[in-house]
Amino acid sequence: MWESYSHVIRHYPKITLSEERRLILEAQKGSKKSKDELVLRHVSFLIFRIYKIAFPDLIRRFGEDLLGEAILITCKKIESYNLDYRDTQGKPNPVKFVSYIWKRIDGFIIDYLRI
Repeated sequence: MWESYSHVIRHYPKITLSEERRLILEAQKGSKKSKDELVLRHVSFLIFRIYKIAFPDLIRRFGEDLLGEAILITCKKIESYNLDYRDTQGKPNPVKFVSYIWKRIDGFIIDYLRI
């Protein structure tokens, strides 16, 4: 099922926090290339979350749809990500993008599978 994404996962390894923040900044300024690269770097995380939550039968049945929607959600969340996030004491506290999106992705998967 995920064969079409295997080349993406191999070609786009995990990303460092500094590289991730640079891509988010460029994407928020309107760079489609940066947004696409950021999404492609997180496809393996999206597939992991789908496997973590859904039963194998549901993955076979809805896996491609789940991944497609999760990619769209990831694109939307890039725009709302706050690069200037600060903790309660006012100190800069950079948060990895996967930490920012994982609850939204999990919630979407659960809602989608509630048929």
